[in-house]
Amino acid sequence: MPDAEDVRRVALSLPDTTEKVAWNMPTFRVAAKMFATLPEDETSMAVRCPKEERDELVLAEPGKFWIADHEAGFAWVRVRLSALEGEPELRDILADSWRQAAPTGLLDSHPELGLPAAD
Repeated sequence: MPDAEDVRRVALSLPDTTEKVAWNMPTFRVAAKMFATLPEDETSMAVRCPKEERDELVLAEPGKFWIADHEAGFAWVRVRLSALEGEPELRDILADSWRQAAPTGLLDSHPELGLPAAD
């Protein structure tokens, strides 16, 4: 089960990522755009997620994903770290959120972080 230190390590391994404390919690940013946070007691993380996909995730796996009330109007979803299947899933979720925040030039220079392969 990944924990907050795993989130920090994986997030900071993504290109041009920085950590900044905001709202009394660690946040992770690429090109000054936030793509992940470790809210409350660091047992969950919040990541960027298009609203349509977010709603589907929450319906499909409510034990893993949920929407915080104050984030309902934004394209963010919460993830329970204890519900993740391991570091590969953590890495996929963080990389997906990073891609949504990263500028095009950075995405182009890191094709290994491109869109996941279709099933």
